Amino acid sequence: MHTDCVQPFLFEHLDIRGALVSLNHAWRDLAADRGYPPAVLGLLGEMSAVTTLITANLKQPGRMTFQLRGDGGVSLLVLDCDEQLRLRGMARLGEGGVAAGAPIRDLLGNGQLLLTLDAAGMRQPYQSLVPLEGGSLAAIFEHYLNLSEQQPTRLLLAADAHRAAGLLLQKMPEADRCDADGWNRVQHLLGTLTAGELLVHTPLDLLRRLFPEEDVRVFAPRRVSHHCPEDREKIHAMLRSLGRAECDAILADKGEVHVRDDICNRDYRFDAAAIEALFAAPAHRMH
Repeated sequence: MHTDCVQPFLFEHLDIRGALVSLNHAWRDLAADRGYPPAVLGLLGEMSAVTTLITANLKQPGRMTFQLRGDGGVSLLVLDCDEQLRLRGMARLGEGGVAAGAPIRDLLGNGQLLLTLDAAGMRQPYQSLVPLEGGSLAAIFEHYLNLSEQQPTRLLLAADAHRAAGLLLQKMPEADRCDADGWNRVQHLLGTLTAGELLVHTPLDLLRRLFPEEDVRVFAPRRVSHHCPEDREKIHAMLRSLGRAECDAILADKGEVHVRDDICNRDYRFDAAAIEALFAAPAHRMH
């Protein structure tokens, strides 16, 4: 049975760590009613998997947001996850459309990967920006992690309309001393795994199949969920910041005030009576 979880593990005598992520209901909830072409859906699913894997390493309350911005068929991919592994995200298509089977260079074009980390105790969010380098989303994130964490990293990602999954391996500082061939051996075994197999098997079954001769210690799995609740107070605050005159002007032009929340795939609509009630009511303030 597949569940939404991150499964951390450790090669006991190699000083190599890893994690598997399996997204099922969480991925289908995130992708529901989006209408993305299959190539875009696949990219968003893979990015959902890798964002969850990276965020699972957060040691304190916080939120990680990854944005892939490009000038290809996909202009924007955004995935956002907090330390409780509550995930949300979206894609935005470019003007040229998306061709079936297009390589990732055509999908993303020339672009950048932006990480924003907002964690407890930080005076301001940390941001890191790197160019898109690699022929797959896994290669792009391998490049990013090798730069940012200074630890050799391997990734395999896969997604379809029903499931998204990922496997991450990281070589730790003592790996070569523990076993000079350990990292090469584990990478070779990873290279035998197909994306289809990654999607089919449960994490524990996959570890047994992939590394039968290695001493692998598994840790407690961590649950992942899609979390994008309605937030009317935030929308109300935004409209109040626009001001009554601006809202009335939009009403006069459009007949309603329409606010689109792309990341949660939700629309907020306000008629004249709702705008009247909004500005007549006292705004909630934090004390």
